[in-house]
Amino acid sequence: MKNKIEDGGKKMKKFVSEFRDFIMRGNVLDMAVGVIVGAAFNKITASLVNDVLMSFIGMIAGGQNFTDRLNIVLVKPTYNDVGEVIDAGVTIGFGSFLATIIDFIIIAFVVFIIIKIFNRARAIATKRKLEAEKAEAEAKAAAEALKPCAPTQEEILIEIRDLLKTAYSSDEASGNKTTM
Repeated sequence: MKNKIEDGGKKMKKFVSEFRDFIMRGNVLDMAVGVIVGAAFNKITASLVNDVLMSFIGMIAGGQNFTDRLNIVLVKPTYNDVGEVIDAGVTIGFGSFLATIIDFIIIAFVVFIIIKIFNRARAIATKRKLEAEKAEAEAKAAAEALKPCAPTQEEILIEIRDLLKTAYSSDEASGNKTTM
């Protein structure tokens, strides 16, 4: 029984350690920052759609507020004698739906532009990196071409033979016979 408890404790420590490592990875932190910035961006676009664009659309349509006007009331709300809402009723909010669609289109367009810019920047960086690698390889090849080549084993043996012939023939000319 004690071994099972110890094994469970070790497994839990390993699990907590793996979870901590997972959380501390850079990409998880980047994702968290992205979610927070995305939530703030969502508020900005919602305000842009509801407070600016829908006002212009309503002005073009004759002063209508689409968020409120394009609703279909299925069940009217009920009120008490004081005027407080007892039952909110059932309403289909086409105006809110239209505002949400416009909001989505704006967010999708901005994300599309950001990804397009990011991909273009990545392509430029990749192209520059490949050009630098190519230039480095060409410079290395040029340096190798200018570097004198080491003689092969056969060339060294031929040179030794020629030196021996020269030395042997000069010894014979001087009258010194060397035996080999």
